[in-house]
Amino acid sequence: MHTIKSIKALSWSSNRITSKQNMGTIMKYSLLFLSLIILFVGCAPVPETTAEQTPPIARVENIDSEYWGVKVDDPYRYMENLEDPYVKQWIKGQADYSANILSNLPARQNLLNRLQELDSGKPFSTYSYTFLNDGSLIFKKRNAGDNLSKLYIRNSAGDEKLLVDPEQVLAEEGEHYSLWSYSSSVDGEYIVYGLAKSGSEETVLHILNIKTGKHLTETIDQLETAYNKPHWLPDGSGFFYSRRQNLSEDAPATDIYKNTKVYFHRLNTSVEQDQLIAGVNLSDRMPLGEDDFPSIYMPQGSDHAVIKVKLGDSNELTLYTAPIETLLKENIPWKKICGVEDEVSSYAVHGDNIFLKSAKNAPRFKLIQTSLLDPDLINAKTIVPERETVITSVTASAKALYLGVTDGGFNRILRMDYAASANIQSMDLPNQASGWVTYANPGGNKVLIRTSSWTKGGAVYSYNPGDNSYQDTGLLPKGEFDDLAGFESMEVKVKSHDGVEVPLSIIYKADIELNGKNPTLIKGYGAYGSISSVYFNPLNIAWLERGGILAIAHIRGGGEYGQAWHYAGRKATKPNTWKDFIACAEYLISEGYTSHELIAGQGGSAGGITIGRAITERPDLFKGAIINVGCLDAVRAETTTNGVPNIYEFGTVKIEEEFKALLAMSSYHQVKQGSKYPAVLLTHGMNDPRVDPWNSAKMAARLQAATASSNPTLFRVEYSAGHGIGSTRKQYLEGRADEWAFLLWQFGM
Repeated sequence: MHTIKSIKALSWSSNRITSKQNMGTIMKYSLLFLSLIILFVGCAPVPETTAEQTPPIARVENIDSEYWGVKVDDPYRYMENLEDPYVKQWIKGQADYSANILSNLPARQNLLNRLQELDSGKPFSTYSYTFLNDGSLIFKKRNAGDNLSKLYIRNSAGDEKLLVDPEQVLAEEGEHYSLWSYSSSVDGEYIVYGLAKSGSEETVLHILNIKTGKHLTETIDQLETAYNKPHWLPDGSGFFYSRRQNLSEDAPATDIYKNTKVYFHRLNTSVEQDQLIAGVNLSDRMPLGEDDFPSIYMPQGSDHAVIKVKLGDSNELTLYTAPIETLLKENIPWKKICGVEDEVSSYAVHGDNIFLKSAKNAPRFKLIQTSLLDPDLINAKTIVPERETVITSVTASAKALYLGVTDGGFNRILRMDYAASANIQSMDLPNQASGWVTYANPGGNKVLIRTSSWTKGGAVYSYNPGDNSYQDTGLLPKGEFDDLAGFESMEVKVKSHDGVEVPLSIIYKADIELNGKNPTLIKGYGAYGSISSVYFNPLNIAWLERGGILAIAHIRGGGEYGQAWHYAGRKATKPNTWKDFIACAEYLISEGYTSHELIAGQGGSAGGITIGRAITERPDLFKGAIINVGCLDAVRAETTTNGVPNIYEFGTVKIEEEFKALLAMSSYHQVKQGSKYPAVLLTHGMNDPRVDPWNSAKMAARLQAATASSNPTLFRVEYSAGHGIGSTRKQYLEGRADEWAFLLWQFGM
């Protein structure tokens, strides 16, 4: 019998005891309750709780929908109305119950203390760099102890000045503002930046005069922030930005991301006067659909602008170009560079040339070149043909082109001089670390490279192509815990269900014994062609030093082996994603790293499909699971704000084959009554604009009602957070402590 139901029923029975009943009856129920608690949790430590602290049971109101002759049950459809008083109350009850359990877990406070200590080991960290013409550097920085990143400028003499501090922006109690992307004018006089409230990603642009420290009066809201940032005219008179359409309050959620437009804003003028540059039905030269996301790019050192058009969340781009001098005139002479059929997913501009990363007839990608003066992909020159390693990125500086490449998640960099394009140099990074170009500009010679490994902290280097040397910039200082001895990592290949070999990264203490007794957390994502690259996080030490193992499964749906690897885990092929994950978990058990009683899986967002389907297909394999902001009801996804753009990755119920794929990947619909599911912790921020929080609510309700095991299902709710983007450091650390304490509890540790 399910734990929650049993305890709840007992609490109802206890409430019916009257004053006429004798003490023996009371003692009988008390002893019964105590014995049930012991039975349910076994020998694992358990936080103090009472019968009144059980989670609320969700009412069932099944809706039976039919798709292509298939009837699909949805017992908690009503939860999709998050404003319904009953739903609000139920979620609040779940949140309170989970918070009470998690805050009282034996390992939680010690873990949080250690995480805070590890987080403060580095005096500061920086990212998002921009060099100005006078040598000044603008960057985001978070000092040890800061709750949020802030925006700074450092002059050529090394003197720093704080430009924007979101912690000083007034917000309602319990709320906060976080810093979104920024963009500076070429002359360095102005900067435009965005602030979003409580992880909502609802960003408002502000304009700051860097020299005077004063803001202009105009602000811009309804930004489209996922795929672009503002870009300035070379003369600094204004900038281009992308904005969503105005909608009435009763407009359907699916309309919010439709009809995005590109505008130009001239400084010190009303936003209502902003000039429309690109949008649906605006130009025959640039036909746009309502699901397209257009944005503009103004490369330094070039006379041409580029419009990037994303079709929803698909990777394949459509690109257009026009001379910068024509952008504010009528009938902009756009020329098409490429379309979706050309399978271009990234690009870089140098002068009159554009370099395109394309998967057409090259699943691991090739690099081709054409002219912005007269784009011609049919006769485009192949600069770098398809290689064994996968091309992941292309970045232009004034003198050379830099290609990011990967082999199963390990990042390397290739350098190509424009003057000698046949000469491609493989760069030897310091300490043979994994690395990537974190800053380069086609209008300048500054190149910054960041390095990392699974077990050692990296650095940010300034690269000098003249003598092929690297100088540590100090932008990422060495922390107290960046080079601790005694931790190792290894890369293995695991055969999946169909014989395909899947890369698996394993991180552990050097003296670990393969005796099956090590607590293990395996993570996976597997969507959009995203790559789980080598990266050091000092917080992981809090898990590893306890004898824990961390494993990263580079499953299909990701991009570790190019477009083919991505396409082998999307829509109809999506089952490969969770089957790869299952195979990697089985490998860790069979090789003695861990056991069924000491392994848990974790995935977030689209990775919620991965872990959600892994535990519904193989509930016997895992002891625990953590699902962060997970996409768990794939059948209903396209009824949401972000669902329509995701059709290109997951599919639509309007096509029979794609509906079947959606039903197969929908964890919520694969939960079976009476199955013994592992312990599950679902987490979600109520301001999430990417995956609606009802996904986690419905899954929590379904698991709590269906499972025949004594393992708990908890729903951890954050009311001042969203998808995790824009969360405070405090929120992040407390979330990590809750997750790991939950697993240690379930592992009996």
